[in-house]
Amino acid sequence: MTESSSSYYEVLRVAVTATDKEIKVAYRRAARKAHPDHGGDAAAFRQVTAAYETLMDPTRRKAYDRSYAARTSRDIDDSAGPHFDAPAAGTHASATVHRTTTPRNTAGDPPVYFPSYDAAAFEASGTVPLIPFAQASQQVHGTPRKRGIFGAEARIQRELRTVQLITRQVLPAVPAARLVNGLQSPADNSHIDHALLSGYRLALIGSMLLPKGAYAWDGQTLKHGGRSIAPPQLAHVVRAMQDIFPELNVTGWTVIHSADGNLHEPVIDRHRRTANTSEAIQVVNAAGLVRGLKQFLSAGPTPNTVNVSVLARLLRGMH
Repeated sequence: MTESSSSYYEVLRVAVTATDKEIKVAYRRAARKAHPDHGGDAAAFRQVTAAYETLMDPTRRKAYDRSYAARTSRDIDDSAGPHFDAPAAGTHASATVHRTTTPRNTAGDPPVYFPSYDAAAFEASGTVPLIPFAQASQQVHGTPRKRGIFGAEARIQRELRTVQLITRQVLPAVPAARLVNGLQSPADNSHIDHALLSGYRLALIGSMLLPKGAYAWDGQTLKHGGRSIAPPQLAHVVRAMQDIFPELNVTGWTVIHSADGNLHEPVIDRHRRTANTSEAIQVVNAAGLVRGLKQFLSAGPTPNTVNVSVLARLLRGMH
């Protein structure tokens, strides 16, 4: 293994949810095997030691996890054939690759886990699952949490609305979709309210609460009655996540909730987009979010796949 293709978790052969005790036991086992005095490789021993020192230090482990660096060699394993999706406009994702020898799966099909939870395969390879199956099978992970002082309660309420909206109207239609709430942004010190993963597509979602009325979105500016309103800044976060997960199609969505809970309010008119505007960011009302997310996730090449490797990395990035 090389550090470029293996995460510290895979080096020690532990799950990303491993406890300190499990890491210690795994380290002793790996160190004995890799130690040069026992016929091991010096470079491998240094990697085992680095993995142990990082994962046993709470601060360093948190920083490592939130860098979304928990990449494994299985992430780039092509043995199962190509799964890459088409890139969103303005991104640098991989080019579209389609498999023509197998029937196309649909978003409504039962979930398929990749890598699979095959006990025989794990035993043969000497590895462990990245996350327990019970955790991978959950569709919702984490809840909005209080952070900061000003406007915390209002933010939590609108985030809870978004969680309920996706849980009730999107997840039942896409059984493989996994909603992760409260991620640390890899681009800055901010947070990503919600991340929705299905197959090889990832939607990053922020939310606002605005009065009824007609709003205009041109891809850069949200306007209401001649006044500009600044939506959550997601473009740089989308770019950062796209760089971290080049195998995914990453997009950003801002959902605007109405005070009375009407899913079709406020009205968001999409005006002609200005030059050099990225299509990777959408501003929609609640009904538009449901419709848009279903279309986005369902259009992927393997929408019924639970991408365990990516899900594990996202879960380690939760605040």
